[in-house]
Amino acid sequence: MTTIDIDTPAGPIDALLSIPSGEGPWPGVVVVHDAVGYAPDNEATSERIAQAGYLTLTPNMYARGGRARCITRVFRELLTKRGRALDDILAARDHLLGRSECSGRVGIAGFCMGGGFALILSPRGFGASAPFYGTPLPRHLGDALDGACPIVASFGSRDPLGVGAADRLRTVTQDKGITADIKAYPGAGHSFANKLPGQPLIRVAGFGYNEAATEDAWRRVFMFFGEHLGNGK
Repeated sequence: MTTIDIDTPAGPIDALLSIPSGEGPWPGVVVVHDAVGYAPDNEATSERIAQAGYLTLTPNMYARGGRARCITRVFRELLTKRGRALDDILAARDHLLGRSECSGRVGIAGFCMGGGFALILSPRGFGASAPFYGTPLPRHLGDALDGACPIVASFGSRDPLGVGAADRLRTVTQDKGITADIKAYPGAGHSFANKLPGQPLIRVAGFGYNEAATEDAWRRVFMFFGEHLGNGK
C-alpha cells in the first residue's frame, strides 16, 4: 500500500493505493471511507480488497483541510448529490481506469457516509457498487438509482441509523430491475465491518464489530464483484 496524489477538477488530492500481488491486469475498486476519514481500518479494508485481487484506491475525502473543516461540506454534497466530493470519487475511478494494471472495469465500495456515496454514484460509470450500512438512504432513492449498476448492499438490523433500509433499497431495486444482493444481518449494528484484527470490540448499543456478519458480507461482495467486474485473483 502506498499514498499517491490523483488529479481532480479542484486540484490534486491524496489517496491510498493497494496493488494485488502477482500479475495483472486486475479490476479496480474505489473505496470511499466513512465519516471518521483515514484510519487504520481503512488501510485494512484496502488490503483485504487488494488481497482478493482488485486494484484498490481510497481517495481522501478530507484532503482540503482535514475532517473538522471538511466533514460538513462532504455530507452536504452527499445529500445534494453534487460538488467536489463526487468529483473526487469519479476522479479516483478515472485514475484507476488510466492505470496499466487495471482491466478496464471498476467498482465502488463505501462505508457509512461512503456507503451513501457508493449508492448515489452507482449510475456513474461503475461496474458494481457495494455499500456497507450506507444510511440514512438518499432522498428520492428511486430517482438517485436511475441507471444504477448492480448493487450488493449490507446492513445491520440493529443499526439505529438504518431501520428498514434494506427493505426499502430492495423494493426500489426490484421495481427498477436493478441486479442486487441486499442483506440485513440480525446480530449486527452500524459499522459492523470496521475493525482490525486484534482490536477490542466496540460495545455501544447498535454499533460495533460483528465477525460473522463481516465475513459473510465480504464473501458476498467478492462473489458479486467477480460476477460483474471479473475475477480478481
